[in-house]
Amino acid sequence: MNSLYASLGTTVFEVMSRLAAEKGAVNLGQGFPEEDGPLDIREAAARAVLDGPNQYPPMRGLPELREAVAAHYKAHQNIDLDWRREVTITSGATEALAAAMLALIEPGDEVVLFEPLYDAYLPMVKRAGGVPRIVRLNPPHWRFERETVAAAFGDKTRVVVINTPLNPSASMMSREELAILAALCMKHDAIVISDEVWEHVTFDGRAHYSMLELLRDRTLKIGSAGKMFSLTGWKVGFACGAPALAEAFAKAHQFLTFTTPPNLQRAAAYALAKPHSYFEAMRAGFQRSRDRLVRALEGEGFVTLPAHGAYFVSIDLPASGIGMSDEAFARHAIEHGVATIPFSAFYANPGAPALVRLCFAKKDETLDRGAEALIKAKRSA
Repeated sequence: MNSLYASLGTTVFEVMSRLAAEKGAVNLGQGFPEEDGPLDIREAAARAVLDGPNQYPPMRGLPELREAVAAHYKAHQNIDLDWRREVTITSGATEALAAAMLALIEPGDEVVLFEPLYDAYLPMVKRAGGVPRIVRLNPPHWRFERETVAAAFGDKTRVVVINTPLNPSASMMSREELAILAALCMKHDAIVISDEVWEHVTFDGRAHYSMLELLRDRTLKIGSAGKMFSLTGWKVGFACGAPALAEAFAKAHQFLTFTTPPNLQRAAAYALAKPHSYFEAMRAGFQRSRDRLVRALEGEGFVTLPAHGAYFVSIDLPASGIGMSDEAFARHAIEHGVATIPFSAFYANPGAPALVRLCFAKKDETLDRGAEALIKAKRSA
């Protein structure tokens, strides 16, 4: 077996989900909505599978979906895309990330990453032969200064991977931070893989900024219909970038999944044309759930960090009067009926802050039960 994968243990996500199932605990660990997405989108997928065709669609994706992606980003972010040359449909955003890294990284290339980081990034970079250069962001605001990030760049820097909004910190990169990165990429001839799957899940009126707006010819933007429409199991993603990047990307994509189920592509095309009011209502619903959970926790003396994007909120254990490590508290909490994710799962290096991540994309009763279990866990910590 490949030594990289052989050295990997069972992920904490799998461990916590298994323990939650075994113990009948509330699962606030897994990062997906408890309820399925809009019925009309699911009906569109059902009609498409019955009406057909159900054979291989084009490798780069159905034209109607690629056109819909371009139209969507023009309407929502004022980004002009040539759907024929600059948009590729993928089997989820994770496949898009893998294809991007395989296409853009040569063995020995240095890759700038930001920690905490989505857990798939590091194995993917290493498997592509990249050498990670990690910039650590710190709570509660998870910002960086130019001097800090510039130190991670060098003559061998080839790729920068960013995630905004950021899972797990629920923070968002500012336009100023993106501009700093854009200037460094120009200076060092680097390319940005911009993971923007949470671009529509933002709160408190905050605007999402895409690196594609600032670094048009050096950015590969990755989006996710699953995240936009609460249909995470569909695994429909898209990669957008200048023709030269899109061409290289497609050559890697064709030898991974090659293509994506045509009925889901047609349904995603239908969904992307939804009016702005759908996205506003979706954000308002998740924000209400966030606030419900935070109120319940803060009423018991928990301290939570700001959650500006994605559907996660974090508990600061030391500030909440809990002296356990994040992993110890996560295991303690599961015994009291709730699954969480320790932040150390998102760090490549020791010294992760003592935080646990909660997913609030759940029904009210689930959030209430989860909060009650966390309160019991805190009182017995």
